[in-house]
Amino acid sequence: MAAFKGIWTKAFWRAVSAEFLATLIFVLISLGSTINWASDKDNPPPADLVLISLCFGLSIATMVQCFAHISGSHINPAVTAAMLVTRKLSLAKALFYVLAQCLGAITGAGILFLVTPNDVQGGLGVTTVNSRISVGHALVVELLITFQLVFTVFATCDNKRDDLKGSASLAIGIAVVIGHLFAIPYTGASMNPARSFGPAVIKLSWESHW
Repeated sequence: MAAFKGIWTKAFWRAVSAEFLATLIFVLISLGSTINWASDKDNPPPADLVLISLCFGLSIATMVQCFAHISGSHINPAVTAAMLVTRKLSLAKALFYVLAQCLGAITGAGILFLVTPNDVQGGLGVTTVNSRISVGHALVVELLITFQLVFTVFATCDNKRDDLKGSASLAIGIAVVIGHLFAIPYTGASMNPARSFGPAVIKLSWESHW
């Protein structure tokens, strides 16, 4: 098949490996920020939404800066799907990217699970819908924040634009930060199917996993 042409090249597997490693590091570090080390106390403080948002955003910005020249640093099946639909990525690479991202997320979440004491693990960063909103409303929130992230990726990585200045990786990281600042109370702010899939597999928690 033409879609799978070039699958056995070194560059192809280097890019796939980069997606695996970048997603592993991102999920490990970012989910680590959701751990409440005082959760075993009688009156634990609430999660620090600003800390979590900054950690997710800065982690993405760093990984994009490190791996963009190898794979494009999608680190997110939503970004990969958008690249496929707009014909910026082959079907073969898209499929292997998504597989690598999911495996990287599972591995990252698994490492965090192994190094974190059981009494403070909590949900290990599993994304859940706020009980005060409907699933439909949660879906709208996720669609909106995922759109603004993917839109930022396309807007800052457009080779046809000659007015771009500054850092694309930083802009993408900020998009992740603002998505989290807004949506954590609603849905946990996934924006990234792999990020939600990893801890869900490790904790066997599939509620609202859609």
